[in-house]
Amino acid sequence: MSKKVLIISTSIRPNSNSELLANAFADGARESGNVAELVSLKDKTISFCKGCLACQKLGRCVINDDANEITEKLLNAEVVVWATPIYYYEMSGQMKTMIDRANSLYSQDYQFRDVFLLMTAAEDEEYVDEGACKGLQGWIDCFEKTQFAGKIFAGGYDTPKSIEGSDKLKKAYEMGKAI
Repeated sequence: MSKKVLIISTSIRPNSNSELLANAFADGARESGNVAELVSLKDKTISFCKGCLACQKLGRCVINDDANEITEKLLNAEVVVWATPIYYYEMSGQMKTMIDRANSLYSQDYQFRDVFLLMTAAEDEEYVDEGACKGLQGWIDCFEKTQFAGKIFAGGYDTPKSIEGSDKLKKAYEMGKAI
């Protein structure tokens, strides 16, 4: 059965390695018959959460920017995939800001059950992705019907497109195909 897959690429760098991972995941998901949409935060306007909690009553944020449209896509997706570069051993600020702005989802009938994380970094030590994984797990823990379904960490890629030809792209494709 076909699933609705939302892939959010949070890098704002052109030709970013994390976006290439996101594209590979999307290609794999489509190959197996799923509907996969890739949303890039690159050209989006997303303001910081004000912490007013009005979204819990309204079902959407009071700030009128691109985050509301992305949150609506999150609400209706069955699978969510976050793709981020690792900055200072943590997810990108753009990703964290989007997660914060999706606060209205807590009080709604969200559809996503599986959440994946795709990460790239210049550093390639095993622990480099721990902060990003922990941060995303904190978000996932707020959704009782949702689970952390998988991750790919690709370290050692510090320039745009340097991941091309890597087995990590094939792994992202296969992960997407297996949904």
